[in-house]
Amino acid sequence: MDLAYIPSPGESVWHLGPIPIRAYALCLIAGIAAACWIAEARMRSRGAPKWAVLDLAVWAVPFGIIGARLYHVFSSPDAYFGPDGDPWKALAIWEGGLGIPGAILLGGVGMWLGCRQLKLPFTMVADACIVGIPVGQAIGRLGNWFNQELYGKPLDAWWAVQIDVDHRVDGFAEYATFHPTFLYELLWNLGVALVVWLADRKWKFGAGRAVALYVVLYGIGRFWIEGLRIDPAEGFGGLRLNQWMSIIVVVAAVAYLLIVRGRRQVIALEDGERVVVAWDSEAAERTGYVNGGLPFHSPEIARMTDPQATQSETDDESESPDEPESPDEPESPDEPDENAGDDTEADAGRSRDGS
Repeated sequence: MDLAYIPSPGESVWHLGPIPIRAYALCLIAGIAAACWIAEARMRSRGAPKWAVLDLAVWAVPFGIIGARLYHVFSSPDAYFGPDGDPWKALAIWEGGLGIPGAILLGGVGMWLGCRQLKLPFTMVADACIVGIPVGQAIGRLGNWFNQELYGKPLDAWWAVQIDVDHRVDGFAEYATFHPTFLYELLWNLGVALVVWLADRKWKFGAGRAVALYVVLYGIGRFWIEGLRIDPAEGFGGLRLNQWMSIIVVVAAVAYLLIVRGRRQVIALEDGERVVVAWDSEAAERTGYVNGGLPFHSPEIARMTDPQATQSETDDESESPDEPESPDEPESPDEPDENAGDDTEADAGRSRDGS
């Protein structure tokens, strides 16, 4: 093996009998699972019910995939509606082609619907989940490596990726190695996740400000990485459509960070009811929050996030009988007076004497 470049996988599809197992789909599923796992841990530390992320994913994941595909088709329409395009391929998600901006936008709509159903504050959930999103994106980018797609300009360096002839963009058949832009984005996304996590840990973002920070950082990275790509895409003014989109969302997110203020929200117990409070409130402190989160493996997090455990405690309290009041001791019957007989005899004697 020539270690002067990164080789591309020889296969991206395996067959289990008649069923095709696609690497792209496996990477996508692994990314979704990782994002959900991180989101679940962060949501639970803020008092959300156990496994609430699964109920949210039922809404967010389908919406996100649909939005990602729509954005990709919109930004690269020639492959589907051009002279040599095939409109039916717009449905072939397994072949690759998911636009992150569309996934975030429609995925957010799905999460909002899920939050309404669960009666959870949307911004609290969004700020908790956002750290897992770039991690999931990073894992999903490995699918582009298997599909040999989304690479950049020709590059002669040890970190360049080798692309088979059949997968090379028109006009670049004579080149063998290219910028691994999918790898650049993978590493950038992991860095974004780390920065957002550290910043949120320090400043306790609320009101969607952690999401805004993610948008700023991701948009900056996407702008310069997009500039290296050579796959066909819509563009104008010397920039690709995704670069213009990055500029717009970065400016909007920076404005949001400057204008909107808000502290982290958590779910606390007040008089047996779950209420949303500020992370540093007295109610949060009484519930057991430490530095804005419930300690893992603590009784407090189990009590707050597991509805069954809470209900069990409530049932135990309601079913436990009150201390039986000790019944009044029955009054003992009057005991016969031992002197009663003597008094009677004395009375009888006095009667005889007087008669």
